[in-house]
Amino acid sequence: MTVISRAAAKVVHHAARLGIVSALPALALLFTASASQPASAMNIQKIKSPGGIEAWLVEEHSVPLLSLRYAFDGGSSQDPVGKEGLANFLTAMMDEGAGDIKSEDYQERMEDIAMRMSYDDSKDSLYGSFETLTKNRDKAVELLKLSVQKPRFDTDAVERIKQQLLANLAYADKDPDKVAIREWYAQAFPDHPYGRSATGTAETVSKITRDDLVAYHKHNFARDNLKVVAVGDINAAELGKLLDDVFGSLPAKADLAPVAQTAPVKGGSQKIVEMGVPQSVAVFGVGAMPRKDPDFITAFVVNHILGGGGFSAKLMEEVREKRGLAYSVYTYLQPYQHASILVGSVATKNASMAESLKIIRSEMKKMADNGPTAEDLQAAKDYLTGSYALRFDTNSKIASQLLGLMQEGFGPDYVENRNAMINAVTLADAKRVAARFLQPDNLVVTIVGKPVGMNSAATPPVLQPAVAAPTRG
Repeated sequence: MTVISRAAAKVVHHAARLGIVSALPALALLFTASASQPASAMNIQKIKSPGGIEAWLVEEHSVPLLSLRYAFDGGSSQDPVGKEGLANFLTAMMDEGAGDIKSEDYQERMEDIAMRMSYDDSKDSLYGSFETLTKNRDKAVELLKLSVQKPRFDTDAVERIKQQLLANLAYADKDPDKVAIREWYAQAFPDHPYGRSATGTAETVSKITRDDLVAYHKHNFARDNLKVVAVGDINAAELGKLLDDVFGSLPAKADLAPVAQTAPVKGGSQKIVEMGVPQSVAVFGVGAMPRKDPDFITAFVVNHILGGGGFSAKLMEEVREKRGLAYSVYTYLQPYQHASILVGSVATKNASMAESLKIIRSEMKKMADNGPTAEDLQAAKDYLTGSYALRFDTNSKIASQLLGLMQEGFGPDYVENRNAMINAVTLADAKRVAARFLQPDNLVVTIVGKPVGMNSAATPPVLQPAVAAPTRG
């Protein structure tokens, strides 16, 4: 959600009113309490409520806390043309009153029982997050139920949130990082919902009405469109009742507009968006393989070596460590439901952008032609397997990770098998897969700033060997 709720803005005021200011740090620690079991030892239960709603459950009774994560397919790809930003708008409205409870009263009730609830959206989904202490669970679940089933969308709240969103957009239009990623998607996915801004524009957000919000909620919030994970102090029978109570009255089937499978434009392109800033920002990317593709895990390892591994990554070594051209450069794999990409970013002074991108292309080509070294592959596997448990060290992290696996179509056994899949990647696999998807000639590049000696082009520049780094010491 791009708008900070009034609940967050007023939390200190209400804490003082309730006399619990000193308790806030302890409460924050409780909400981030660590799980008592390693990821490989988790007992992930697949349950079905009496009403037929399926969910995954990890019971953790050592801390009196319940974390719930849920998602509805749709996201910003369901925004109507001319109403871009609708899904994002809706996420900002979901705690602005529900049922018979108006906005301010609703948020005060949330605060009074230390309940946390938030919504967010992606290109493919709308997400909900809910946390409550066990002693307050019944009251918190009732508020959650009202939010899911009966958000008010009061006219005054709609107008207030709209003004906040418009202010955010005005600020974002001056932020080169935000402009770069927005323009990259427009450049990579023309004539597709993925190419349209998830936050919209001042023009499209201004047109969004209460009726639009009501319609989006009606079409997207449905039982067949729902994935749920619960982690914490609750058993299967209790969770089944909660699921039916909160989600059971939703429509059986969602009414989603079809979204076509797609891929970033091929042939390479480069676009410059001029902005008067001393440092340019570039976003670059190519198509990659879907999440369920047998080569995805290998691509994940290759990306870690190329640009996903922080200071150990090749791009960081060549662009920052050897040449001092940029503070940060990175890449990551982003598998969506209808496309998959490898995308990255680099920020550097205007005079250094051309050289930085030249090195990035060169390193991609080198990896595609030769693959990684055996040492680099082993180091990546060691890091990726050793750090996996850190994704599961709190209840909220566990719930978020498992929800992602549910959405991607995996079973609970993925958690137990994942590290074995990483370790099974061979040097031959890495070289083959690197050649498959690291294609610098297809790189889509968007630059925001005033990069020296560069202009927009339909095709990328001819790739030449990168300039050798100066020898240190």
